[in-house]
Amino acid sequence: MKHVFFIILLAIAFLQSCSNYNSVVRSDDFDRKFELANELYERKQYIRCIALYEQVYQRMPKTGQGEIAYYRIGKSYFAEKDYYMGGYYFSTFPEKFPSSVKNEEVMFLSALCAVKNSPEYSLDQNETELALNDLQMFINRYPGSVLIDTCNVIMDGLRFKLEKKDFESVKLYAKMENYKSAATSAEVFIAQFPKSTFKEEAYYILVKNSYFLTINSIESKKIERIEKTIERYLNFVTEFPQTTYRKEIDSYHEKMKAELINLTKTQN
Repeated sequence: MKHVFFIILLAIAFLQSCSNYNSVVRSDDFDRKFELANELYERKQYIRCIALYEQVYQRMPKTGQGEIAYYRIGKSYFAEKDYYMGGYYFSTFPEKFPSSVKNEEVMFLSALCAVKNSPEYSLDQNETELALNDLQMFINRYPGSVLIDTCNVIMDGLRFKLEKKDFESVKLYAKMENYKSAATSAEVFIAQFPKSTFKEEAYYILVKNSYFLTINSIESKKIERIEKTIERYLNFVTEFPQTTYRKEIDSYHEKMKAELINLTKTQN
């Protein structure tokens, strides 16, 4: 019985709270709107406080209350994981309040919203590129910020996502036995990500697919492609002399040298 009574009291309190909230939303008392919005914000009732903060900002956009309201709208959307809306409010905050002490924080939060919107590496990475750009803009704008190290760590993670996506494309070409595309994309990958953790495997894909492209080539292209394959092999073993792929790529190298000798004799 006590349990039922307690539930009834909670229901009554909830209805009274809703009634009070709705009456404040409809009222013209903007000080009360701001006060209740702050109470709701502190209680993490973000969706409810957003509506009140929006009213306060619209009424008093150039005041201290308006600034707090606009800032907390962005923070509320961020807390609700609506990073597009949060990013909008954070990115437009400095324009509306150019002298605010919060501008460094909101510029970082705006970039962080873009980071949160960055998808898995297998999907389109336009959002990731935007996030990298936003973080770099923050670093350029606030080079002495205590958040610089954090930005650099985040950027490393985003770059790795781009790196992994590109490398998966290289592997896909190799899996499909599209030798020319696999070799070309592997070479581009190595040039674009010279310190990649995937570099050794990318070199292996490059040499292997360069070899198979060569042996499947028409006679008029073979010498040029053999020389290119040998060059790629030498670059690989120079950088990774102890590679686990050494035995396999050595065999490709020996076959290319033998084929080059045969072709040279034939032409002479």
